[in-house]
Amino acid sequence: MSIVFTPDTNLFTLTTAHTACQMGLDPLGHLLHLYYGRRAAGDFRRLYLPRDCGFSPNPYEMREGRGWSLDTLPQEYSGSNTGDYRLPSLELTAESGVCGALLRYVRHEIRPGKYALSGLPAAFDPDAAAETLSVTLSDAAAGVEVELLYGVYEAWDVITRAVRITNTGTGAVRLEKAASLCLDIPFGAWELIHFHGRHTMEMTPERAPLLHGVQSVLSRRGASSHQHNPFVILCEPEATEDAGECYGIMPVYSGSHRTDIELDQAGSVRVVSGINADGFSWTLAPGEVFVTPEVILAFTADGLTALSHIFHRFIPCCLCRSRFALSPRPVLLNSWEAAYFDFDEDRLVRIAEGAAALGAELFVLDDGWFGQRDDDTRALGDWFPHPGKLPGGLSPLIRRVRETGLLFGIWLEPEMVSENSDLYRAHPDWALRVPGRKPAMSRDQLVLDLSRPEVTDFLYNTISGLLRSHPIAYVKWDMNRSLSDVYSAALPPERQGETAHRYMLGLYGLLDRLTAAFPDVLFEGCAGGGGRFDAGMLAYFPQIWASDNTDPIARLGIQRGLSYGYPPSAVGAHVSSSPNHQTGRHTPLFTRAVTAMAGSFGCELDPAALTEAERAEIRGLIARYRDEIQPLVLTGRYYRLTDTAIYSAWQLVSEGGDAVLVTVVTRSPESNPRPLHLRLKGLDPAAVYTLTRADGGGANADADAAAYTGAALMYAGCTLPPLLGDYPCARLYFRRKQPAAQDFDQEADYEHKQYGNPSAGMP
Repeated sequence: MSIVFTPDTNLFTLTTAHTACQMGLDPLGHLLHLYYGRRAAGDFRRLYLPRDCGFSPNPYEMREGRGWSLDTLPQEYSGSNTGDYRLPSLELTAESGVCGALLRYVRHEIRPGKYALSGLPAAFDPDAAAETLSVTLSDAAAGVEVELLYGVYEAWDVITRAVRITNTGTGAVRLEKAASLCLDIPFGAWELIHFHGRHTMEMTPERAPLLHGVQSVLSRRGASSHQHNPFVILCEPEATEDAGECYGIMPVYSGSHRTDIELDQAGSVRVVSGINADGFSWTLAPGEVFVTPEVILAFTADGLTALSHIFHRFIPCCLCRSRFALSPRPVLLNSWEAAYFDFDEDRLVRIAEGAAALGAELFVLDDGWFGQRDDDTRALGDWFPHPGKLPGGLSPLIRRVRETGLLFGIWLEPEMVSENSDLYRAHPDWALRVPGRKPAMSRDQLVLDLSRPEVTDFLYNTISGLLRSHPIAYVKWDMNRSLSDVYSAALPPERQGETAHRYMLGLYGLLDRLTAAFPDVLFEGCAGGGGRFDAGMLAYFPQIWASDNTDPIARLGIQRGLSYGYPPSAVGAHVSSSPNHQTGRHTPLFTRAVTAMAGSFGCELDPAALTEAERAEIRGLIARYRDEIQPLVLTGRYYRLTDTAIYSAWQLVSEGGDAVLVTVVTRSPESNPRPLHLRLKGLDPAAVYTLTRADGGGANADADAAAYTGAALMYAGCTLPPLLGDYPCARLYFRRKQPAAQDFDQEADYEHKQYGNPSAGMP
């Protein structure tokens, strides 16, 4: 069993393949967090020696034993107004005026299978091997019970966390903060890695030591945001890609989030993560239950790459319910940068014909196809074909596109409404806006109030009608502004603090209905690119458009940042035109392609604008992606090799370890360059790998002459010829051949290769 309760010591021990987590009850029934780290056995209460820390008060029952304080002991879920002055997990006010919560043990239950969360996305149990621990704490004075939920995935090295809060009193309880996770790390030095950015420049990693006090990673935007992704890492200062202790904390939530990390007076660290409490409140009537979003928690002692691999495996296998999560997806061509708003049916068909000639499998009609949508200031909400651009409706266009051999996909922005739209004129109260105040505008659009069932019902009926009446294989679901003026006309004044979270519940309910009703439709998420790239969306969408920035050099950093927590298959990435429409940068076609092939690959350009040589090159690249690279993206292991101001390199290894793909992109070629040297990762040291092909950099591999042991490639590495010119790149393909011992002895008979000789091509 992965969950064990020891009655004589009142200890809960949770184990996975490589980790252990332990909690214990103190004599007063407080649930203390004792340990989370490498798998180990024992009673870890021995780590916490009594000590009198000035101005840290003692529970009343222990007022004579001044070495015992909630302010110094690690808590499993921290209350408030209790004498623990560190970050609270729960803040509330009861109708009686009681503030805060002092939580003590009531009962627990261990059961097979994984808990589910009503109305919220959560991980599931694909192999029926997970277990659930439920521990209920209560505060009679406040009139609440708090059920802590733990999903233990032993083989996946993951523990999930969530909380149910029940009003057990006779009056209303107002929640002012309800976190999903409290994690106390009492010992050690730690650094925080978080991912910041802005629109078109998302997911920039930033690593820094913790400072005494509280550091916060948060969004108040009603979405997980371009500015601060909810995924964070705590790691040892010495941690590298390949060694060191690391904790990964990933909220399964797409709204305003907050993760606070406090380094306290004693050097202990507390992490509290969940819904952002700014502007949040929730009123519970007697008997009502509030459920917090889930958090996915992972630990490894083997460095950042090992931590990434845990999330890369877990998300598509145990969180995303789409049938496309681990299945091949069509290579698409999106019309946006090819035509923007300027198109009619004939132009779209010409683009589709060009896409088919390139070898694409899906044509996506982006923004501008509906209502009177001639620019981005109007018609959101009017989901019927534009009478001027598509006078015959969608059906003739789809028929003509499908005659080219392509599937058809479409862009929607269902959560938004334009003031200049039939929908807004009919239902102005369906938009979020504060009474008596002019709303903030973004792209001349407002946000629909998805907290209202009539709004989500309208959207479900509209979208399902569109999908039922047309053979649409793909939907790009966009969201192009942050929430502001958050006020629902359907809620009373005292419950307006519930609006933002009710919005998310409405969105999740809508996505649940649509994805269940249309399981064969590939849904891709988007929020101006990466404004809502999070685990909550990935529960429904197997891929998310990573950024509206399609410049390959900018994408190197964005996609690398995403790789720390999110699988490559989740990253929507396209080849676009040169010069790039966002940066004006000129880059080679091959560089644009190999960068996009690190994720779910597509194109966003007009095929007619390409030369015949470029069209031939893209045809070959698409064929190679579909046959050789997409399997690596879907189920392979991803390694960050190196990232400098000069170049960036990454590696994919197939699930069985037989195929290896190494990609290098030069950011800034330099004169008299230093050797471009790489050490590969994740290979079998005792196997022989044959270099079957080397693309880019003017190199051609001689497969018969280029054979190396895995040990040689990982420990000695390989040196590439200089990559000179405008943003050049190279790609190496290796195949595992046979155990090295059958060919030569590594120590005595290894045949020396002349690395770095341009005339010899790659290694």
